[in-house]
Amino acid sequence: MNVRRTRYHCPVEVTVELIGGKWTVVLLAHLKQGKRYYGELRRLMPGITEKMLTQRLRQLERDGLVVREPEHGRVGYRLSEEGAGLAPALQALYDWGEGRARRAGIRIEPVSAG
Repeated sequence: MNVRRTRYHCPVEVTVELIGGKWTVVLLAHLKQGKRYYGELRRLMPGITEKMLTQRLRQLERDGLVVREPEHGRVGYRLSEEGAGLAPALQALYDWGEGRARRAGIRIEPVSAG
């Protein structure tokens, strides 16, 4: 794990330092659904640049939250055991966002991975 600091004043600081940022949390939420290939992630997240996606995946791998699995010319990514521990928090964020969108009249338009 890539430890950025050794002293924090609140456990939430640790979490936010690792997963803070829009793309990191969205990426983790997609990986919570299971193994995804790089191309799938690009399709699921049309607003992210290739450079940003690559940077986020590499950082999550360094932090021990994501496992990179090359296979037959493709590269798959999945949550590590440590990353899978975030599943309840990611689901809570998903559920809250879904409710907020409904209450605020915001349209959610999921993109197909395939």
